[in-house]
Amino acid sequence: MSAIELHAKASADYARKLLETQNALQQAATQYGSRIAQASSLGAEDVVISHLINTLQLDIGIFVLETGRLHAQTLTLLEQFKAASRAPVTVYTPVQESVVAFVQREGLDAIFKTIPLRKECCAIRKLEPLARALEGKDAWITGLRREQSGARAEVPLIDASEPRTKINPLTAWTWGDVWHYIRENSVAYNPLHDQFFPSIGCEPCTRAISLGEDFRAGRWWWEDEAAKECGLHVKSESSAVSTLLPLPTKTPV
Repeated sequence: MSAIELHAKASADYARKLLETQNALQQAATQYGSRIAQASSLGAEDVVISHLINTLQLDIGIFVLETGRLHAQTLTLLEQFKAASRAPVTVYTPVQESVVAFVQREGLDAIFKTIPLRKECCAIRKLEPLARALEGKDAWITGLRREQSGARAEVPLIDASEPRTKINPLTAWTWGDVWHYIRENSVAYNPLHDQFFPSIGCEPCTRAISLGEDFRAGRWWWEDEAAKECGLHVKSESSAVSTLLPLPTKTPV
C-alpha cells in the first residue's frame, strides 16, 4: 500500500489551513523578497511547500543540503525536482576536508558511538552548509509541523524569536492533510515514504517505523528521545511572535 493510500485524508478544516499556508507564503515573498528561502529535505512536507511556491509563482529560492550520505532515492528525487522546479534550487554540500578529517579521526560510523560524535557529524554535514545557505537571508521556510513530535508541539506559523525569522507554513497541518495535498496535486515524492519512512534524513540515521511508533522514531533510533534533533531547528529561546499582517482572503489553488 502506498503512502497516499495509507495516509491521504484531509482534516475537516483543510481548506482553511491551505488558505492560511498560501497567504503566509505570499506575504513572506512580498515582505522578504530575495532575503528568504525554503529549506527542503525533499520529505513529504517540503515537497508540498515547494509545489505551492511553484504553483503560486513566488520568487522564493529553494535550497537542499546534500550531506553526502543521503539515500539513493532522495538523490534521484533531487535531480527530478531540480529539473522540474520553476523556483531556483541550490544544493549545498559539506566542506570535503572537514568530512574527510572527521571520518579519518573517528571512523565512518562514529555516529553510533556517542551522541557528541553524532552531533559533530550533523554539524559538519548539515549545520555548516545551512549557515552558508542562509547567508544574507532574513527569513527561511521550513516544513515543521506541530504533530511531528512533542518537541515541535508548539511550533508557531511565524517564529520571530530568533534573529532570522522562521516561517512554518504547514505547522497546523496533519499528516493526512500533507498526503491529501500530494494526492490532489500529483506531487512527486520520495518512494521511501511508501516503505514506512515518514521522516527521511541521512541513510545511516534513518530507518522505517512500525505501526504505533512515534513519527520520528526512525531518526537516530539508538539515542535518547530528547536528543533527536540534528541542530537545524534547536531554539536558543522559546518565545515566538508573529511579525506578518494578515493578507486578504483568496480562493485556494
